[in-house]
Amino acid sequence: MTADLTERQAFMVLNALPNIGPITLNRLLEQFAQDPSAVLRAGARQLEAVKGVGPAISGSILNWREHFDLEKEEERLGRTSATFLTVRDDDYPGLLREIHDPPIGLYRKGGYRFEQRGIAIVGSRRTTLYGQAVAKRLAAELGRLGFCIVSGLARGIDTAAHEGALSVGGRTAAVLGCGIDIVYPPENLDLYRRIAEAGAVLSEFPLGRRADRQTFPMRNRIVSGMCEAIVVVETEVNGGAMITARFAGEQGRQIFAVPGRIDQATSQGCHQLIRDGATLLTGVDDILQELDYLKGIPPRPIAQTGQPSVLEGILSQLGEEERQVLECFRGGAILSADALGAATGLGAPEMASTLMLLELKRLVTRRADGAFEARG
Repeated sequence: MTADLTERQAFMVLNALPNIGPITLNRLLEQFAQDPSAVLRAGARQLEAVKGVGPAISGSILNWREHFDLEKEEERLGRTSATFLTVRDDDYPGLLREIHDPPIGLYRKGGYRFEQRGIAIVGSRRTTLYGQAVAKRLAAELGRLGFCIVSGLARGIDTAAHEGALSVGGRTAAVLGCGIDIVYPPENLDLYRRIAEAGAVLSEFPLGRRADRQTFPMRNRIVSGMCEAIVVVETEVNGGAMITARFAGEQGRQIFAVPGRIDQATSQGCHQLIRDGATLLTGVDDILQELDYLKGIPPRPIAQTGQPSVLEGILSQLGEEERQVLECFRGGAILSADALGAATGLGAPEMASTLMLLELKRLVTRRADGAFEARG
C-alpha cells in the first residue's frame, strides 16, 4: 500500500507521525535520498541506523496506519479549503527551507505564495495600548513598502501586526501553533478569515492538533525562519517572543527591538535584547537601513513618516486641564489617578472630571487594575 502513495501523501504521513521531530525527519529524508516513500518502505534496521531513531520511532513509521488516517486527513483538508505544501514545492517559503530544522510540510489556507520579503512582528499577549499602536503602525508602513508581515495570530502584538498590514491592503501570514482547522484564540476568527483571503494561514501540524507547550516554540521557529528579520515590540524577559528572537539569532536573521518604559514589565525583554546586541528600533527607516533597502526598490511609496502622534495632534483642541493630564501619558506611560494628581497639581475632584472627559473623548482608557493609559 505504501507503494501506492504519492510523494505528497508520503510527506503528509511522515509529517503527522507522533514523537518524530523535524530534525529527525530531515535526517531520515537525507538518509533515504530525500524520498519520503523510501522512508515508509524501510525496515526497522535501516530506520534505526539513522541518528535519533530508536524502536519507538521506527515502530511509528512501520505502523503508520495505526497513527494516521490519510484518507480522512485528505477529506478534511478538502473541506477546510486548505492545501499541504511539501518542502520541495515552489510555494514553500524559500528562507524557511534553509534553516537547520525546516518543517517537511506545511498546511496552508490562502493563496499567497510568499513572493514578497518577510518581516516578523511579535510580542506579548499582555500588551499595552502603546505597544499595540506601535506594532500596527510598523506593520502598516512595512506593508505599504511591499513586505509580508508574519506573526502568530495571538492576542496582543500579533493581532495588531496582522491588523496593521491588512489596513493598508498589505500581505500578512499567520503561523499557528495548532492545526490549521483550529482558530486560536477564538475571538480572532474574523481576523483568521481576512488573513486567509489576503495572505496565508500556515501550520506544520496535522488537522485537529491542539496547541500545547511544545507546539508554540515549534511555531516560533517558523515565524523567524521564513523572514529576513524580526521585530520584537513588547515582551517580558520570559515571554514567547524571546524564544522567537533566540531562533532568529540561531538562524542568522536580523533582530530589532522596540524600547519602552524602564518600569514596564513588557519592556524588559526588549531592553535585554538591545543589551545583547539587537538593533534598537525607532521607525521603519531603521529596518530599511539595516537590510540595505533604502537604496533598493521599494514597491510603493511609503506614507509620510515622522507624523505627529495622536497626542500631539489633539492637544490644541483640549482645555488646559485636559492638556495637562494628557501630556503625562507621553511615551506610553501608565498612571494612576493619584500619580496624575501629583504630576499636575490637580485635586481629586478636578482629576476625576478631567479623566472622565478624556475617557468620553476616547483619548484615555481605564485598565483593569484601575490605572489609566492613553489610546494609540
